[in-house]
Amino acid sequence: MPIRLLAVTCLMAATAACGGGYGSSSPTAPSSSIPSNAVTITIVRQNGSQSFSPNPATAGGELVVFRNADSVVHRVRLNDGTIDTGDIAPGATSRAMTMPDQGTHYHCAIHPDMIGAVSARGGPPPPCTGIYCNDD
Repeated sequence: MPIRLLAVTCLMAATAACGGGYGSSSPTAPSSSIPSNAVTITIVRQNGSQSFSPNPATAGGELVVFRNADSVVHRVRLNDGTIDTGDIAPGATSRAMTMPDQGTHYHCAIHPDMIGAVSARGGPPPPCTGIYCNDD
């Protein structure tokens, strides 16, 4: 019986140490570690809709962070799948990532109707192709 109690105690201690929260492998970053030259794209809720602001953002070739100002979790992914922020909790900010020089399109993997674009400096975003693009 004491061995079983010891095993349960060790398992509980290991589980508590993991914490289930954001550790060093987390895709979110404390605000103190966000580079000052990063462009911030904010996830917002306006008029009942979730969206990105600014949209499009002029940030081709630059560092970008996504700040979640909404009350639910979001996960931003480039349409081509090359960048994925991982889950961004309400109030959290993603780690900085470099956007493609030519600009790009992205969406929320949790809310696929949320779409956004990054423009190359001095120009419009590239044409959007694929299932995450508006046909408007």
